[in-house]
Amino acid sequence: MSQIIATFFYVGYLRPASGTWGSAAAIPVAALIHWIGGFPLLVAAAVIAFASGVWATEQMIRNGASDDPSEVVMDEVVGQWIALFPLSAGLWFSGSDTALLALWPGWIAGFFLFRFFDILKPGPIGWADRRHDALGVMLDDVFAGIAAAICIAALAAIAHGGMGL
Repeated sequence: MSQIIATFFYVGYLRPASGTWGSAAAIPVAALIHWIGGFPLLVAAAVIAFASGVWATEQMIRNGASDDPSEVVMDEVVGQWIALFPLSAGLWFSGSDTALLALWPGWIAGFFLFRFFDILKPGPIGWADRRHDALGVMLDDVFAGIAAAICIAALAAIAHGGMGL
């Protein structure tokens, strides 16, 4: 069970760039979760995925040689979902849940911004990555997701005139 969770149903075994595959796989799942239950369900799913991801990653680390196995991509899934929170929240709070696909530029920007922060690991993202434990594996992507979400919110505010521009 830990392998299924940690690898996000074996997506983590896709090569090359398993983390990118994990992030890409997270997007349609996030859209489906949002479509079923909106922003509250996406937040709940991220919390559950984070908790199960910490447990599953701990099991994978215990059974392997690496403290951050490349096949573990549940961290990317959680981080990618967090990066998409502003889109899901915007749709939920505006009552425009049917416009999910209309925000495709935001979904694409969320993917690339999350990958940017996850790869470069500035500030607290790098700190979490250097923990070399299951919590650190998950937290660096949570922080990368938060950084991407902030950028997505700012870009949305600019694109939709929310900053008075």
